[in-house]
Amino acid sequence: MTRAFSGRALEQITVEAVLAGELGADDVRIHPDTLREQAAVAEGHRNPQLAANLRRAAELTALGDGELLEVYEALRPRRSTRAQLEALAARLDALPAPACAAFVREALAAYAERGLLA
Repeated sequence: MTRAFSGRALEQITVEAVLAGELGADDVRIHPDTLREQAAVAEGHRNPQLAANLRRAAELTALGDGELLEVYEALRPRRSTRAQLEALAARLDALPAPACAAFVREALAAYAERGLLA
């Protein structure tokens, strides 16, 4: 079942509900289960890269907007040291967001190899 992050059913998210002031920010955020369902569809259509991206996105729904921007900034080339990326990966593991933590470790290895660490 497709639903918003708030748990509200998709059918309840209408223009009328917006105009009546019945919807909040979490009513227009995607639910992690929806992202996992989309990942399964992508996998079924032989698109493992998209499926992996959607699974990481599902994990990232546990982060607030500020935290998400911190992750984005940290992953930009020459913005983070090895220690900072290792700490970020550990923080993501603790969420738990293991696929995102693995992605950060992958980025760390690539940045180290190419001289892109701060």
